[in-house]
Amino acid sequence: MNKVELKLEGPIAVVTICNPPVNALDAQVIDEIEQVFDDLSARAEVLAVVLTGAGEKAFVAGADISQFPSLKRESGRALSRKGQTAFQKIADLPVPVICAVNGFALGGGLELALACDIRVVAENARLGLPETSLGIIPGYGGTQRLTRVVGPSMAKKLIFSAAPVDAVEALHIGLADEVTQAGKSLEEALKLAGAIVRCGPVAVKTAKRAIDRGSELALSDALRMEAQEFGLLCETSDKNEGAAAFLEKRKPSFLGK
Repeated sequence: MNKVELKLEGPIAVVTICNPPVNALDAQVIDEIEQVFDDLSARAEVLAVVLTGAGEKAFVAGADISQFPSLKRESGRALSRKGQTAFQKIADLPVPVICAVNGFALGGGLELALACDIRVVAENARLGLPETSLGIIPGYGGTQRLTRVVGPSMAKKLIFSAAPVDAVEALHIGLADEVTQAGKSLEEALKLAGAIVRCGPVAVKTAKRAIDRGSELALSDALRMEAQEFGLLCETSDKNEGAAAFLEKRKPSFLGK
């Protein structure tokens, strides 16, 4: 039985982690996440993805800790790389991925959310990386992605102390991008996805690529890269349609080319 479900709602794909009671990231879940996002990368009709967890108790409460006692150096490294590889498939998806966080997002669960582009968080959520309280560190990208999202000192505070934050604090530090009522994170994430898919699909993909690539470059190099991407978009029919629709005061009909 699958533990990661994929549902298509027009151009929006909804991916749901279904591993009760807390949607733990066991080996099957990690494998299925990789498989699902490999599948999505080949679907040209998908223009946005929403990732969530089944139920309201937890988005994903973390990795399967029962496997930790038997880990040694090489098996630990292999486990870390397996999770990193699967989550990188999410980050590398050409279209935006919105994470709808319901309930707990701890350890690997928060690392999973960090691999997404945008995090919509329910007001009753708790987010954290408690790994140091278990004598380890985040190994599915948490030390790197959290730092890029909230900055080095805040990442150190959260990781060193193993203390979770609530939704309001997550919004304050930039870990959450939107806070919703309890039980409404998926609904709001889908609304945001709907707004995204109404925009020019080539432009959205290009914007994601420019933001992600530019964040790793010096500003001068990033600006040149942005100009190059802008120039390429000027050769698309979507650019012409967007401008025409604006001038004619109508909604654009983008073709994705």
